[in-house]
Amino acid sequence: MKDIEIERKSLWNEAARSGLVLGLVSIVYMVCTALMSKIQASGAGAAVINVVDVLLWVAKLVICIRLMKHFMLKYAEGNSEITNRESFRFGSSTALLSALLYSGFYLAWVLFIQPDMFVDSMDAALEMYENVLTADQLDSMKELAPKLPTITFFANLVWCWLFGTVLAAIFSRNIPSRNPFDQAMGPDNQ
Repeated sequence: MKDIEIERKSLWNEAARSGLVLGLVSIVYMVCTALMSKIQASGAGAAVINVVDVLLWVAKLVICIRLMKHFMLKYAEGNSEITNRESFRFGSSTALLSALLYSGFYLAWVLFIQPDMFVDSMDAALEMYENVLTADQLDSMKELAPKLPTITFFANLVWCWLFGTVLAAIFSRNIPSRNPFDQAMGPDNQ
């Protein structure tokens, strides 16, 4: 029973380290895009900013996918008796902790660093749709504004954890390898 407890602690410790790195990658991306959105540009400058924004998003996505695979492989290397199920559990735990870190930072960002972000967005939306929506619909949208930070916290948490869990499910099918010849050959012969 004590061995199972130690294994769980080991899993959560490793998942916390991995989740911290993945969460920091997403946080750095979010801060970069938030700072880029402050740049006032028009014409070619705006197009360059949009291209850089897309490239940053692609880079973040690729880095997160590769890091997830790397961390899962590293965890499997450190635990010789690991199964595909335990590999998945590690990946899913990493995704949860990473999602929690990123979502918490995002919530702190919109509450303390840029508190007017949702208000400005909501005002722009209300201004754009005031001729289309009824008075009740406009009032409902105004009532929704103070709840948006909480809604986005949980939406980010669920989305990031779900994305990471799908990645963990994909990678865990071959971590550790199911190929019987991988173990027969040994690490020196591969």
